[in-house]
Amino acid sequence: MSKPLSDHERKKQISVRGLAGVENVTELKQNFNRHLHFTLVKDRNVATVRDYYFALAHTVREHLIGRWIRTQQHYYEKDPKRVYYISLEFYMGRTLQNTMVNLALENACDEATYQLGLDMEELEDMEEDAGLGNGGLGRLAACFLDSMASLGLAAYGYGIRYEFGIFNQKIVNGWQVEEADDWLRYGNPWEKARPEYMRPVHFYGRTEHHADGVKWVDTQVVLALPYDTPIPGYRNNVVNTMRLWSAKAPCEFNLKDFNVGGYIQAVLDRNLAENISRVLYPNDNFFEGKELRLKQEYFVVSATLQDIIRRFKVSKFGSREVVRTDFNKLPDKVAIQLNDTHPAMAIPELMRVLVDEEKLTWDNAWDVCVRTCAYTNHTVLPEALERWPVDLFAHLLPRHLEIVYEINRRHLERVAAKYPGDSGRLCRMSLIEEGGQKRINMAHLCIVGSHAVNGVAQIHSDILKATIFKDFYEMEPHKFQNKTNGITPRRWLVMCNPGLAEVIAERIGEEFIRDLDQLQHLRKYVNDEAFIRDVAKVKQENKLKFAVHLEEHYKVKINPNSMFDVQVKRIHEYKRQLLNCLHIITYYNRIKKEPNKQWTPRTVMIGGKAAPGYHTAKMIIRLITAIGEVINYDPVVGDRLKVIFLENYRVTLAERAIPASDLSEQISTAGTEASGTGNMKFMLNGALTIGTMDGANVEMAEEAGEGNLFIFGMRVDDVDALDQRGYHAEDYYNRLPELKQAIDQIAGGYFSPKQPDLFKEIVNMLMHHDRFKVFADYEDYIKCQEKVNELYRNPKEWTKKVIHNIAGCGKFSSDRTIAQYAREIWGMEPTLEKLPAPDDKH
Repeated sequence: MSKPLSDHERKKQISVRGLAGVENVTELKQNFNRHLHFTLVKDRNVATVRDYYFALAHTVREHLIGRWIRTQQHYYEKDPKRVYYISLEFYMGRTLQNTMVNLALENACDEATYQLGLDMEELEDMEEDAGLGNGGLGRLAACFLDSMASLGLAAYGYGIRYEFGIFNQKIVNGWQVEEADDWLRYGNPWEKARPEYMRPVHFYGRTEHHADGVKWVDTQVVLALPYDTPIPGYRNNVVNTMRLWSAKAPCEFNLKDFNVGGYIQAVLDRNLAENISRVLYPNDNFFEGKELRLKQEYFVVSATLQDIIRRFKVSKFGSREVVRTDFNKLPDKVAIQLNDTHPAMAIPELMRVLVDEEKLTWDNAWDVCVRTCAYTNHTVLPEALERWPVDLFAHLLPRHLEIVYEINRRHLERVAAKYPGDSGRLCRMSLIEEGGQKRINMAHLCIVGSHAVNGVAQIHSDILKATIFKDFYEMEPHKFQNKTNGITPRRWLVMCNPGLAEVIAERIGEEFIRDLDQLQHLRKYVNDEAFIRDVAKVKQENKLKFAVHLEEHYKVKINPNSMFDVQVKRIHEYKRQLLNCLHIITYYNRIKKEPNKQWTPRTVMIGGKAAPGYHTAKMIIRLITAIGEVINYDPVVGDRLKVIFLENYRVTLAERAIPASDLSEQISTAGTEASGTGNMKFMLNGALTIGTMDGANVEMAEEAGEGNLFIFGMRVDDVDALDQRGYHAEDYYNRLPELKQAIDQIAGGYFSPKQPDLFKEIVNMLMHHDRFKVFADYEDYIKCQEKVNELYRNPKEWTKKVIHNIAGCGKFSSDRTIAQYAREIWGMEPTLEKLPAPDDKH
């Protein structure tokens, strides 16, 4: 019998990783050694693994540069409409492997490093995640950049180059502890500073009204220094740009008003200006109205709009000579997409530039502004909606406050004309909320100042029109659209699960990587014994690999034959990690009660970060770790049930955990999760979903067949009806003995014997003020989990459902999402045409 292939030999056979031609490999080795030599010649003669990583990164980067320059040159010559995706978050993760995938270099690099006696995976592991996001919203922006490049759109991602991204999470004695994410410590080989495009951004000051217009004077200036990162499309030779701004104090900062005595302090105070790009605010779905955050929002918007207008005015490549001055043409050449309300200041800022600086009339400027901007809403949770105090605005951005007031005055005039005498509606639709301290409702500003408003899943878009934006929908229904989220199949299948990608490619070819709808052709293999076996085998290999990873990094041993039941996402009450906990405890109690029964073995993994100021979320983490401390050492359950908290969940950990998962937990209260995207990643990677009819779960059930998901719990209508009647947690507690037992155990210190009342706040919340109605879905959830156990004991039937799910994933490609944004909002046409490669002489 032939001996099993080594990991390296097995990878070579995976065609989706690209061909390793001899010339290619030789050239890569030469370039690698050249870069390594440059690195070492400086000061050392012994190379570390990090040196090897940087040498490989620079080698791969060389393959991007020619394509990058050529793409930008192509845009200057063709002068297409450009789209600017403005986001306060881009959750990019690692870049090296994604670049190799998109450039078809993976096998060649693997072979080159192998011949040099190196292990490419070990090198890849040296790269820091670019963690410039909190969760879904920031990761969506990253997937969108990949899709825009792969669809040949002239697109730019604009954001902030945070010095410190999302904190690293350590679990110490069961509690979350935050650590600063110093991701730039060793430098970032993927970025290029562009000081020649530095822009001034103004704050504070006052306004002067003259006959010839308004001047904003006596401002404080901060410089915005751009750093560009290349964004390669999938094997089409397109390389777009993500431009992130970093804050710099001007040379004269604080010096002109000082004599010799204040010099040192003046230089130290430069930090105040540069703090703007220091750190990402770590809140997910929560608004914290801090001045520094508003500064960040205006900083990215002001710098970006200057860039947009500069690029609009000049034409041919490399020239700065002004050719275009007719701003009525701006919407024909520029689309601006606002990722949530965080960049909402783009609307008043564009008005300020057009009216105060370019001297357009208000009406003309407003028409240009509305036709250019579009707004994506990401949540209906009231605590997440941005409502900035007017007095903070007046202090920081006095001119913008005047502009917002004028926008509101004209807006309310239109409302009053359409609905005479309806003062309630005027009040509800105002951009300014009266009562207590006056606040600016940024979502209202975005709706009024945009030509398109979209939710991120059908149910979410419907809820927007029926509830929080109902008045706006009645007045301008044409503005409202849906754009269901998607994920990039490059990172979330080909890169993180090459084994599955290969098994699929063997059956239907490789076209699915750029056209995910092709996966529907897998339906004809749903009863194919060999395919069933292959899919199951890939899952088992991924589970073994992840089990080894967990043992190495977290010193936990798990049973790879158990069901991997996984809930990874930010910790939030609405995502109901507590419901998951109640199932774990219930299952534990059942095993303890009948230890000799045949139980389906489970390893439950829960991971995610809690915002540092979100006390309840931190207590939820402590509860999960406490439950694990009891269950994992109980000899009666043995390896039939294990509970693991996955520490420091981030993009890179998702890429390991998701391909290894059997069961995906998507259990938010119906009507609270706008879309979700993790749900799509699990579906694409061969996990089955247990979930509520919320967010994109609804459309997943539609695409794969509702019988191929484990759907449970209240629908949106049921939640509304329960709100009408009044939700009384005690009723469920008194009626359901297993629920009562679980809650009594948490309350009585069964899971915290040294601190019996450690979790009394959580119990009190669940019993008396649970906005998310955990108990109302408990009974149906437990019953549904029993069905999961039953199916898992029949591996073949389980795998058939998995195949139905994978075959129904086509809709959830971000390529489809972006094609819809392009055609229905931006007025652009995607293309699958390739640009010529840099070595083509044509």
